[in-house]
Amino acid sequence: MDTLTDLLSKLVAIDSVNPALVPGGAGEARIAAFVADWCRDRGLQIDVIEPAPGRPSVVATARGSGGGRSLLLNAHMDTVGTEGMDSPHEPRVEGERLYGRGAFDMKAGLAAIMLAAAEAAERGLRGDVLMTAVADEEFASVGVQSVLERYTADGAIVTEPTALEACVAHRGFVWLEVETRGRAAHGSRPDLGIDAIAKMGGVLSGIENLGQSLRDHSHPLLGSGSIHASLIEGGQELSSYPERCLLKVERRTLPGEDDAEGELLAIVEGLTAGDPDLAAAVRTTLVRPPFEADPDEEIVRLVRRHGTEDGAEPPLTGHAAWMDAAFLSAAGIPTVVYGPGGEGAHAEVEWVDLEQTRRCAQTVVATAADFCS
Repeated sequence: MDTLTDLLSKLVAIDSVNPALVPGGAGEARIAAFVADWCRDRGLQIDVIEPAPGRPSVVATARGSGGGRSLLLNAHMDTVGTEGMDSPHEPRVEGERLYGRGAFDMKAGLAAIMLAAAEAAERGLRGDVLMTAVADEEFASVGVQSVLERYTADGAIVTEPTALEACVAHRGFVWLEVETRGRAAHGSRPDLGIDAIAKMGGVLSGIENLGQSLRDHSHPLLGSGSIHASLIEGGQELSSYPERCLLKVERRTLPGEDDAEGELLAIVEGLTAGDPDLAAAVRTTLVRPPFEADPDEEIVRLVRRHGTEDGAEPPLTGHAAWMDAAFLSAAGIPTVVYGPGGEGAHAEVEWVDLEQTRRCAQTVVATAADFCS
């Protein structure tokens, strides 16, 4: 078994299910200890940052000799749950595929940057290479946020799976709530009751119309933004007029779309203007910004140059899902996303392409040698 396959197998064998997603999930403590020990044994300087108990992130630095630019390599250690999977933490290799929870999303990317950081330490570059293995990307990204409170760099590569394409944009998302208030009354007294659930009907129609209109605006790499009603609850019992209805909404955003709450408020205000019995409130519960990098940034150009295969540079691409790249970019660090291919993120069968993982590691090493020289 080659070094990369062995390392990735060990990472997949460690349960690191995010406990914020799955109550009782193992979290990152055990995998963080493994990553820290592996990197320490290869001469990297280790800093463990733990913003919440049992949720550590690891920063392993290949210290440069001085005078060169710094490069941050980022991957997350947590995974989603394993329900429905057969032996999710027993890595299985079939040909050039390695199966197991997290293999694709994104322990292959983690293995690639661990190997790249170790190689950077051996090469003795002028600039620092920082390998950041972070917690909680699958939920609230407390890991990368706590790392960025202490560290910065001149460029960054996030090795989320991209099938070796250079990702320079991804959508953001906003979670919102709409609450309608009615008046509780016995079901036989419509003269006294106001149905909060029925009052939400106009809001739902407005959301559907907004979703249709969002399709009129398209990003060249990301397509259009979107909005959907995710969860709804309300009412007390069958024989009562419901006094409250709560709707939870997700808005997926493009670069430049930054007023998701205002869009919902406009729907609500339009409805309340024609219905004095409608009482509704809108609030934002979580915002994750979209990401967009300039394709002419040097870190993007270097990854594409060193990732060239058969004379063709990796194409520029966008990604539908959110990534920690947005936080790195927002912190002022030019960032590109570049990782191996595979299938099954968040699915019952998950695998990663081992040859692409090796090529990813090689590209990251070559880029670091160039960027930090």
